[in-house]
Amino acid sequence: MMLTEQTGVPAEALPLAEVRDHLRLGTGFADDAAQDAILESHLRAALAAIEGRTAKMLLARDFLWQIEAWRDVDEQALPVAPVAAVASVTLRDRDGVAMPVDPARWRLVKDTHRPRIVATGAMLACIPPGGVAEVVFTAGFGAAWSELPVDLRQAVLLLAAQYHERRHEPPGSAGAMPFGVMALIERWRTVRVLGGRSSGARSSGGRA
Repeated sequence: MMLTEQTGVPAEALPLAEVRDHLRLGTGFADDAAQDAILESHLRAALAAIEGRTAKMLLARDFLWQIEAWRDVDEQALPVAPVAAVASVTLRDRDGVAMPVDPARWRLVKDTHRPRIVATGAMLACIPPGGVAEVVFTAGFGAAWSELPVDLRQAVLLLAAQYHERRHEPPGSAGAMPFGVMALIERWRTVRVLGGRSSGARSSGGRA
């Protein structure tokens, strides 16, 4: 399976002012633009690290997920959370021919840790042999920084601040994620089984 980010996090959604205040950095200097670029890179790195640890997308954006077989015949957990909406489910055969799945045949079950698409009938549309299913969805707590849970916001700021403070150290010397950050994200970490096929799952035959 493959997860591809379709839209990125815009710079204006990043909390540059908050991380600047956290680091007690001044403004009004000639190098403000260069400083903001550095802070933005640290924020993006911190966001990516925390999303990787939690499987939670923080700021909302669109994703394309490709999977070769449903784990269960009647439902499939999505690879990240929270999911606000599923735009489409499409099947592609081995030659790449697209077969959109009627939205009436599935529904999104929202969940903080395990969102999933569920068949409205007996089973999800069968994936053709050698083909894939493509799911386009929007994931994230919201488009604005203020929509994120407060503990995740604080974790991002702390980690971005550490990246900034250690920016002159040799690559790889930062070590493990700080204990304070780990404590803040602990309740968001969930072990989830997503890939593969369960014993009753079928991936071939049938029509979309």
